[in-house]
Amino acid sequence: MVNIQALINPRVPDSEALLEFAEALTDRAPDIERDMARLAQAPTDRVVIADIFRAMHNIKGDAAMCKVEMAALIAHPIESLLTRLRSGELRYSRMMGEAILLAVDRLELATEALVARKPLSHLKLVELVEGLEKLCLAQQSELDRLAAQVIQSVTGFRPQETLKAKIGKSSAQPMAQDHVVPDLHFFRSLAFQYEARSPLLQGRTGRILELAMETNRAAGSPVDATQLEAAVYMHDVGMMFLPESIWLKTGKVSEEERHALQAHPGLAAGLVERMQGWKAAAEMVLQHHEMPDGAGYPNGSMDDKICGGAKILAIVDAFEAVTLKHNVRGHKRSILRAIAEVNACDKQFAPEWIEPFNTVVRRMLEQQ
Repeated sequence: MVNIQALINPRVPDSEALLEFAEALTDRAPDIERDMARLAQAPTDRVVIADIFRAMHNIKGDAAMCKVEMAALIAHPIESLLTRLRSGELRYSRMMGEAILLAVDRLELATEALVARKPLSHLKLVELVEGLEKLCLAQQSELDRLAAQVIQSVTGFRPQETLKAKIGKSSAQPMAQDHVVPDLHFFRSLAFQYEARSPLLQGRTGRILELAMETNRAAGSPVDATQLEAAVYMHDVGMMFLPESIWLKTGKVSEEERHALQAHPGLAAGLVERMQGWKAAAEMVLQHHEMPDGAGYPNGSMDDKICGGAKILAIVDAFEAVTLKHNVRGHKRSILRAIAEVNACDKQFAPEWIEPFNTVVRRMLEQQ
């Protein structure tokens, strides 16, 4: 019987031990994701299966030692499933792999929330663990159906046979006519200069542009499309005025570095607002890291002071950031798991824009 309270309202007696667990998980999770990608390429490789099992066993052991019961409850059924996989009793499937990776994602998010003393109820950990408990006891013939049930119950999205993202193929062509708005040539060229700083950034302009435009359309196009397009191109151009060692850093940033990063919206917005006719785009750029509860930057604006275009940018930029994080880990993130992580951080975004964004992503999944 699952201890529901440990998943909904966990109590961790030792905050230092929790931090130790969180640090260990930060080290182990990328290894699991990398090895799961290897397993997808070689589903019968016993060495890879053993590596994943060992990593999950260590996470479970860390959780027990640090008295993080929530983590142990998530890790246990995954370990049981991997035990059966290692013995040859079960065969690996991609749907099983997606369920395991989703569980690791949720474990990371839940641990981050615990450290920050934030609620966990929106992560649907009870549904996750109950689904994993059924999955680890399943027969081979039931495996994909039950894995899909776990994914849908936690994310709200129905998984498809093929879960890889297609969005990366977008070409970043402007949605507005160049002869109508010639400044877009310049804005787009700056966006491409930003992309050129790292192979990890290549193609991001097209991906973000497509998502932003489609999200706006799904909501009835309340945001001016031309201004939104300009904001997409310019929203991160301010990064280029900062040391590359800061904004291309893949590890944790210091407080000093974080403070420097928070200057980038104002730098880009300052450029845009000095060009005639782009006041709305400048506002979107300036506000795209603001949050409805006032916890964002640079001005700590509340929900009613944040423009619609900035709210769209906040969501699609976060989606891209989640994907980038896992590309750095060496594993291409599926659309489904990326959108699940964004939705799990829903307090960070304007709720009126989450549903149109989800509609766009559902359409992408259905087209696969």
